[in-house]
Amino acid sequence: MTAKSGSGTGNAGRAVTWDEVSARRLERQFLTRPAAPGTPVAEVVGAMLGAHAQVLSAAEVSVGVRAAGVTRADVRAALWEDRSLVKTFGPRGTVHLLPAAELPRWCGALTAIPTGPGPFPPGIRVTEEQAEQIVAAIGDALDGVCLTVEELGEEVVARTGAWAGDLVMPAFQGLWPRWRQVMHRAGQSGALCFGPNRGRKVTYTRPPSAAPAAPGGTALRELAGRYLRAYGPATPQHFAKWLAAPPGWANSLFTELAGAGEIEEVAFEGAAAWVAAGDTEFPGGPVRGVRLLPYFDAYAIAAQPRRTLFPGEAYERALAGGQAGNFPVLLVDGVVAGVWHQRRQGRRTTVTVETVGRGLTARQERELGEQVERVGDVLEAKAELVIGKVTVGAHA
Repeated sequence: MTAKSGSGTGNAGRAVTWDEVSARRLERQFLTRPAAPGTPVAEVVGAMLGAHAQVLSAAEVSVGVRAAGVTRADVRAALWEDRSLVKTFGPRGTVHLLPAAELPRWCGALTAIPTGPGPFPPGIRVTEEQAEQIVAAIGDALDGVCLTVEELGEEVVARTGAWAGDLVMPAFQGLWPRWRQVMHRAGQSGALCFGPNRGRKVTYTRPPSAAPAAPGGTALRELAGRYLRAYGPATPQHFAKWLAAPPGWANSLFTELAGAGEIEEVAFEGAAAWVAAGDTEFPGGPVRGVRLLPYFDAYAIAAQPRRTLFPGEAYERALAGGQAGNFPVLLVDGVVAGVWHQRRQGRRTTVTVETVGRGLTARQERELGEQVERVGDVLEAKAELVIGKVTVGAHA
């Protein structure tokens, strides 16, 4: 059995529709109804399989709209006080909030994903041996301390050699030292995470969990199953895109899982896709409701197929060259129906929402007003809704 996606259903089992799948995904993401008051923030982040935190305020909104009564202060307390969350490099090598208790499993899975040659020319790129030296040096340097990137760089060079500090990496309007090209690998291996800011400067430290990474094979199988429960049915190609992993490797993994009876095939809108074994119950009835999802929200990035989630004009307006996350999105009845932007001034924030493809009914406008108010609550600000053109471009 080979786990490939295609136009036919092959030996697929139960047939499921987009509405059924959307209803289940939204429910499991706490987007049908928020998690009950008192639900640990880390539990909500775990259900999302991580909250993208390149923009921390966006991560706070991602979590807050999924959990009743949660504000940005609660997310920050989980991150910096009780340390139930860790800010580190997660899927795709991008910055995420992850549950601290899950970090050994994440590290085991992420470090087991094969990587190809780096994006840099040979004269800039580090060898695998050098990469391992840098990661070990980072972990050693950050043991028990918080360092800025400049301070960390000095420690890495002292432990490895001058070659690690060569200014060779093109970055913004200057050059970064060579060692920084594998910084994300240090995060994914558990050697590094973000610490509290020192004024305006970002710091790094060791994660709070002292547990070693879980065995890679076991952790990967578990991650694939969790992905399918959260965002399935899905194909190996969808899983590979979510992880920024080689598609051929993902196909081999799904073939292995299918052979072991850990996943099973369904017909999703006429095409073959996969779910975790036995996880074939889906809610009935169409999806209803309005939601606001911020930059890089996990649902907008992971839910596939993207052409269905972003129908018609939404595909051009709410994506950046087909890439999800670069615009905050308006979700109406389970599909993207617009973009939005919030501009804060003091204790007030103006939320501008632009619809595409269709207007909103009176009921949907009321729900939108409630969602805007909720975004304001999460950000601890008084929110005002403006329906009109969003003039802010895509986030880089």
